[in-house]
Amino acid sequence: MDREIILADFQACTGIDDIAEAITLLELNNWDLVAAINGVIPQENGILQSQAVPAAPPAAPAASSSSSSSSSAFCPALPSRHIVERQPRMLNFRVEYRQRTVEVVIEEGSVIGEIKQILETELQVPVSKMQLKGWKSGDLSDSIVLQSLHLPKNNSLYVLTPEITPTASTSQNSVLQESLNQNFLLVISHREAQRDYNLNFPGSRTIQEVKRNVSDLINIPVRHQQWEGWPASASDSMTLAASGISYPCHHLGVCRRSSPANTREPTEECADVHMVSDSEGDDFEDASEFGVDESEMFGMGTSTGSRKAPLMPENTENEVDALMHFTAEFTTRYGECHPVFFIGTLEAASQEAFYGKARDRKLLAIYLHNDESVLGNVFCSQMMCADSIVSYLSQNFITWAWDVTKEANKARLLTMCTRHFGSVVAQTIRTYKTDQFPLLLIVMGKRTSNEVLNVIQGNTTVDELMMRLMGAMEIFTAQQQEDIKDEDEREAREMVKREQDEAYQLSLEADRKKREAQEREQAEQLRLQQIQKEADDEKEAIRLSLEHALPPEPADEGGEPISKLRIRTPSGEFLVRRFLGSTKLKVLFDFVASKGYPWEDFKLLTTFPRRNVSTFVAHLYPQCPESVTVQIVRGLL
Repeated sequence: MDREIILADFQACTGIDDIAEAITLLELNNWDLVAAINGVIPQENGILQSQAVPAAPPAAPAASSSSSSSSSAFCPALPSRHIVERQPRMLNFRVEYRQRTVEVVIEEGSVIGEIKQILETELQVPVSKMQLKGWKSGDLSDSIVLQSLHLPKNNSLYVLTPEITPTASTSQNSVLQESLNQNFLLVISHREAQRDYNLNFPGSRTIQEVKRNVSDLINIPVRHQQWEGWPASASDSMTLAASGISYPCHHLGVCRRSSPANTREPTEECADVHMVSDSEGDDFEDASEFGVDESEMFGMGTSTGSRKAPLMPENTENEVDALMHFTAEFTTRYGECHPVFFIGTLEAASQEAFYGKARDRKLLAIYLHNDESVLGNVFCSQMMCADSIVSYLSQNFITWAWDVTKEANKARLLTMCTRHFGSVVAQTIRTYKTDQFPLLLIVMGKRTSNEVLNVIQGNTTVDELMMRLMGAMEIFTAQQQEDIKDEDEREAREMVKREQDEAYQLSLEADRKKREAQEREQAEQLRLQQIQKEADDEKEAIRLSLEHALPPEPADEGGEPISKLRIRTPSGEFLVRRFLGSTKLKVLFDFVASKGYPWEDFKLLTTFPRRNVSTFVAHLYPQCPESVTVQIVRGLL
């Protein structure tokens, strides 16, 4: 029988609306419809014999088949007395308090306060002083209904009583409570990949949660994992603190189970493990076998003609146009509240996220959509469009999207990923099946390369998605702080270098100006020296010409009267010469000038009586004595 019809018939008969839960129950019974219904409805009121169920009619043609027609083909075959009210789901809680462990079994429709009332009776602890811890969503109020939390069948909680001082007998439990707040380093060796992972987990984390987180790293679903190193007494519902592993470091090994998953018998213990895995968002590996169209399962359409348009056209040449089409179609399908998709190439998105200043860098979230996946519609409408996710992605991520529904678009994406992130990332994307989509790749830029921190699959919840985004942000923030520190140090060094360069340039400029000033001063000195030399040469030429023009000195014994003049120079030397009485005063001035004392700069004075000879305009007095002393004084004549 077609699994699509079985799924629809099972939901119609049991009233289970949760697709994931219905598929899980059918898987546990190897898709035996009667066995699955008997597992949900008690046998005394349900279907006792498989023969009581007539064979289902053949599947209708694809053009007219739908979930509604399938259910109507099966349900009338069951007598009305066999369809009874669905029994409430029971939840098991293992509650630890100091040295005691209390098992609580309660209906899913109960509230948290009822668990506390049961614990008050068992532990003799007032509800007002009791704090019930271990919830996935943090601290919760007593009025919250358990069904709204979507809990697995088996759960582990612990009670804190900070107002009640523990006695000496409870010291061991106090150590356990402290261990719940400690971090355990798990060194996990992946056998196939021959790679070790060093992972830190708080003591309050359960072993099941550790396996779920490790499944994202090694790409092995929880139910296919085979572990080595866990204590023999440890169970998946136990916390790390209570499991008995070594602190602070414990070594584990993991590999894929050698036996196929479909060969194991659906025992009761195995059923509980599967229930835990699926309720916590375990991998939906067999969803591709159902052949159920996504639009039919979630009421998005019932016929081929009403199928929605693709998010991205096939064989598009321009990435920007393709992403604009993706954003517009995504908005049409799921509304305006969705992450802001980066419009541009993957290279441009990487540049925007990784290559700015360290303080402005962000993580790159690559959303890969596939319309053929049964999880695509739920992930987009409930996860990607959740207000908390939209706000967190907008603030801390650059979100880039691509549609891999068409093979041509998928091949183009793999080419881009190989070019920007390496062949390992492209090969990782190839390994995911269609029904494991959508994928959300969290990429962090590093100094030399880009690293994919996490690959989030579509089978998750809002809380788990937020937790994994926040985990990636913690890793990114630590790296960003180092980058900021390195960038600040580099900028400080560059600033010092710039200041040194500026100081050096200023020094060169000052030296240049000083050198130019010295050159100008030397040139001016040379010019003045040249002018002085020319003046001296001119004076010397005038002196020589005057000396040559002087009349000869008359002899002592001549017929004419003679005057003998003694001229004292400013240096104290005496110039002695005889002149005829008829000689003009100009000849005396020429004689004095020929000795280097031009009349323009010096004047002649007689010693006694003191007279300025320079004022004489006539020739010397004929009656002048034979010897006259004349003094040369610097000054204007």
